Formats: sequence, structure tokens, C-alpha cells
Amino acid sequence: MKPATATTKITEAARSVQLLQIDGYSATATMSQQDCIGSTWNVDGYEWELRVYPEYYYSRSSWVALKLIIHSKPRTGDVRRTAGGSLPPGCSYQRGGGAPPTPSSDLHKHLGELLESQKGADVTFLLASGGERFPAHKSVLAARSRVFMAEFFGGMEERTSRVVEVHDVKPAAFEAMLRFVYTDVAPPELDDDDKPAGVTMAQHLLAAADRYGLDRLKAICEAKLAGCVDVGTAATTLALAEQHGCALLKAKCVDFVTGSPETLDAVLATEGYAHLAASCPLVLTELLKSARGRKN
Repeated sequence: MKPATATTKITEAARSVQLLQIDGYSATATMSQQDCIGSTWNVDGYEWELRVYPEYYYSRSSWVALKLIIHSKPRTGDVRRTAGGSLPPGCSYQRGGGAPPTPSSDLHKHLGELLESQKGADVTFLLASGGERFPAHKSVLAARSRVFMAEFFGGMEERTSRVVEVHDVKPAAFEAMLRFVYTDVAPPELDDDDKPAGVTMAQHLLAAADRYGLDRLKAICEAKLAGCVDVGTAATTLALAEQHGCALLKAKCVDFVTGSPETLDAVLATEGYAHLAASCPLVLTELLKSARGRKN
């Protein structure tokens, strides 16, 4: 007699898709190897759990590990499993094996914090105009400016001074200049839509940058002023360009002022023209020559 046999055929497969969304994934960098994020769901009467281990270490490398667990008592028999996965829109991945990405430089941030904290400051600038004080670090200033290098590490009397008095520089411009020295970032006024405030800051800052040999800051201010030349600013900007050797800015102002008789007359009627005539009389001769040349 043949032994009785029993067979069971499973003709229907249960299918389920589970989305495990992790908000603020970057915060998982502080998790340990044993820490996981899990989500449970039911498939055809069986309870499953998906666990994600964001900081799993294997063979001295960091991995993201996935573990699929069934909590219900399973039926016995052969099981065939197929699995797949995909990234939702907006996500990307990078294959392992290469070097980790290099973080961007935050030197400017650290130096900016050093300026704000005033820790280790060994010199204080005292502005004669209003008595404002600005502590700073001689080594940082000297590394960024040949003028400060000569003052603090040359033969000038400021070499041993703890307090340096500053004349003819506006407090706001001096503060913005110091921040640029530490961070290489120009003040927001230069990008502001408030044109008068931006022009005023650029004019004062250009003078300070030229005084202390900060060529990049000077060029930034020159570009700002070149884009803001109009009847109200042309004369004062022309005087500034003449005094601080800004040839391109000077040419831009001269071309604007002599562009038409109407523009020339309007500029001559401004207070800035009186300042130009008093501070840079030779420029007036250039203006007249340029205006006559255009008429001819």
C-alpha cells in the first residue's frame, strides 16, 4: 500500500508595497549602529516590519542596512521571495567605494565668529568721528592687507600700539570693511535695491578699501558705483574716482555727464558738482574738453 501524501498548491500571491519615509534624514548621523527606524504593516493577515539602520558598520565601512521581519507565526513550506526597490522623485544616491565628499570651506564663517567674539583681539580701532571702538586681530589684518602689515609688523608706531585712532572713515564703512577682511563678504547694502543707501555705502567703503590696500573690495565698490551713475551721483562719484585712481569708473562718469547738453546742465546744477569743483578742479577741464569734442 502506498503511503498517503498531501500536497498544497498556492496559486495566489499576496502583494504589498510599503513606503517608509524618514523626515530629517541628516539627523540620523548621530544614531548608533544598533539604532533603527521601523515601520510595521499587515500583508494578507501577516504582520511584517521593515527596519532601517542608517549607521550600520560592516567591514570597517558605513552602510545603510535594511531588515525585513515577520512577527506573525508563518506557515511551513517552501517560500520564494522577490523584492525590489526604487527612489522616489527628488532623491538620489551615490555608489560606495569612492572617497567621501569633501565639505565646503567654512573658514570665512569661523573668522567671522572670531571677529564677533573679540577673543584674542590685540588691537582696538578708535574712530575719531564718533568714538566707536572696533577690536580686531593684528595677524588677521596683516594677512589680508599690506597696509596693516606695514603698520603692525613694520617700523611704524602702530606696531606696539594697543589702540589705533582712525580719522576720516565712517563707522558703518569701517565695520563693513573689517567684516570683509575676516569673511571676504561685501556688506548687503551693495546688493540692496535701496539705491541711495547702496551708493553711499559703496562710496565710503571704496575710500576705506583704497586706504588700506583692499583691492578686491575696492573693485566690488567700483562696480557697484559704475552701475548707479545718474544725474544725482555722477559728480560725487567722479570726484571719488579721481581721488582714488579708479580709471574705469572715472571714464564711465565722464561719458555720462557729457552724453548730452541736457545731462551736463543737470549735473552742473547739483550739490555734488560744487564738491567736484572744490576737490578736483582739474577734472572740470577734462569734462569741458570731452563735451567740446562731442559737439564737434
